[in-house]
Amino acid sequence: MSAETLRRAAEKITRLCAEPRDLVSLWQESTEVLARAVPHYWTPCFYTLDPASLLMTSHFHHGLDEFPREWLVSEYYADDVNQLVDVVRSKSGIATLHEATNGNPASSPRWHRNMVMGGDQELITRLRTRSGEVWGALALYREPRAPIFTDHEKTFVQSVAPLLAEGARAALLLGQAREPDCADSPGLLILDHNGDVESTTPGVERWLAELPDGDWDSGRLPSSVLTLAGRTLSMAEHPHRGDIAVSRVLSRSGTWVVLHGACLSSTTAPRVAVIIEPANPARLYPLLMSAYGLTEREKDITRLVLRGASTSEIAVDLVLSAHTVQQHLKSIFDKTGVHSRRDLVGKVFFAHYEPRLRDNEQRARDHHPLRGEPWPQANHSA
Repeated sequence: MSAETLRRAAEKITRLCAEPRDLVSLWQESTEVLARAVPHYWTPCFYTLDPASLLMTSHFHHGLDEFPREWLVSEYYADDVNQLVDVVRSKSGIATLHEATNGNPASSPRWHRNMVMGGDQELITRLRTRSGEVWGALALYREPRAPIFTDHEKTFVQSVAPLLAEGARAALLLGQAREPDCADSPGLLILDHNGDVESTTPGVERWLAELPDGDWDSGRLPSSVLTLAGRTLSMAEHPHRGDIAVSRVLSRSGTWVVLHGACLSSTTAPRVAVIIEPANPARLYPLLMSAYGLTEREKDITRLVLRGASTSEIAVDLVLSAHTVQQHLKSIFDKTGVHSRRDLVGKVFFAHYEPRLRDNEQRARDHHPLRGEPWPQANHSA
């Protein structure tokens, strides 16, 4: 593939990810671009992952409306290579099944599963924002006897991965703002090119009241919103940069709030969507507490276990001894009724994340916004 083709494809993905849209539309339109830049078998498989746990919350694969449960069991219980969490945590954030098996993919159960669908080669890359949050993963496949993925193709995929991550994050926030389900759901307002409010989602007034120097009742928007909107409009004039307008603001109540700005496509004057959300929402924490009664330290360790961290990595991250980590793990296993880290990951996924993944599959079929957070209620029958 020529350098010019890859450059145009990267610019197209930059534009797609900078314009707020629902997640399925983003994946569908990105698929068309990827097909021209990196030839592959059938269609990509897009995943969203919960940044707090790195567990799967949705997948989109045209023609595969329901992800087989046995594949999920293999992903979270089997001893195999090229699993999502391993690729996501790797230094490069990208891997192929051929590389992971030293050129012998038939040694991997994953390869045999892929071959049932006709895919011999598998390339996975993480979708991580420039700020370091992982919002998903992308998998591409090639049929038997097709050329191996080249270094140029892998470099291209790596270059657009942060853009796709930002696009996924914005799409999930946009969907939740349009269909809020809790008090901390994001707020959305649309501004015209003069900074005047065109429309809002329910409850956005509460978010605006939290921001300094604004007065919703008198029609005065907070300066942080207007500044972000101005930056967004300015950045829209240079889409090749691939930046997303984001700002962090200390609210009147003393908590941090994050604002995201993105331009909306329009045949007339440009418009800006501003999404407001709490900084670092930790929905995983109350879920673990309510379901299993974990202490704060046990929740911290469980979060790192879910993310694939080793005992030594947990010890360094939390400034604990390896022995103390092991003692906490024993308590966590007792409370959750498991006997190993792998069982813990599997139990949390199938109790709290598979229901979300299945709900998102139905949402996609019904053309409703997808959700990125774990399922709010424990499903102990899983």
